[in-house]
Amino acid sequence: MGNFLTWNFWFSARPGAFTELSFKIVLGFIFLLIILSIISRIIKKRWSRGLYSNFWSGLYTFFLTNAILGLVLTFFNYEMVPFLSSRFLLLFWAIGMLIWLFFIYRLVIKIPEKRARIEKEKEFKKYMP
Repeated sequence: MGNFLTWNFWFSARPGAFTELSFKIVLGFIFLLIILSIISRIIKKRWSRGLYSNFWSGLYTFFLTNAILGLVLTFFNYEMVPFLSSRFLLLFWAIGMLIWLFFIYRLVIKIPEKRARIEKEKEFKKYMP
C-alpha cells in the first residue's frame, strides 16, 4: 500500500502492465458499463418523451462514453504504450466519472420541480378554451 501513495506510482511514464487480478477487475467494470449502457438505451427509447428522458439520455451517454474510454485506456496499458498507459490517466478518468455523475444527479434533483410545473400547467390549461 505504501507504493500506491507515491508520486512515482501515479506519474511514471512507463508504469508497466496491470496485474492479472487488476486487469480482470478493470475489464469487469468496463463490461458492466457496456451492459448498463445497453439497458439505459432500451429505457431511453421507451421513455423518450417523459420526465425522465434527460436523465436516461445522460446515463446512456455516461455509460457508453466511459466504457469506450475504459477500453482505450486498458488497451494502451495492455500494449504498454509509454505515456498513454500512465496511471494518472486512470485517475483522471475516475475523477471525470465522478464529476459527470454529479451533473446527472443534478438532473435527478430537478425532476420533482419539473413535475410540479407540469401539474401546474395542466391545472391552468384545464380552464382555457
